[in-house]
Amino acid sequence: MKKVLVIEDDEFLANAYRVKLTKAGFDIQIAGDGEAALSALESFAPDIVLLDLVIPKKDGFAVLEELRANEKWKQLPVIIASNLGQKEDIERGLKLGANDFVIKSEYSLDDVVKKINGFIGAK
Repeated sequence: MKKVLVIEDDEFLANAYRVKLTKAGFDIQIAGDGEAALSALESFAPDIVLLDLVIPKKDGFAVLEELRANEKWKQLPVIIASNLGQKEDIERGLKLGANDFVIKSEYSLDDVVKKINGFIGAK
């Protein structure tokens, strides 16, 4: 079963991701802040990360930088899912190494599942 680490501090949305992705056949772990996300990487070993940018303790940009600086996580696919839709934020996220960027208000949960499947495909 493919594993998805969802880094999202909005409990309602995190739960919606959990329900949708579990139904789609993924093993899910939720991290509510940047520090929890980094420790979850060690214990959970996801196949892909769904990353919010505006999260407590360490923001998504900092988490992404740490991921890309670590040899172990350098190739791990990361999809940013954020409400930050400014061109600068999108460019910064992609420049830091995100594989894709979705603006939450413009994508349904089905769209997000399709994107995840596009990167890792449920087996």
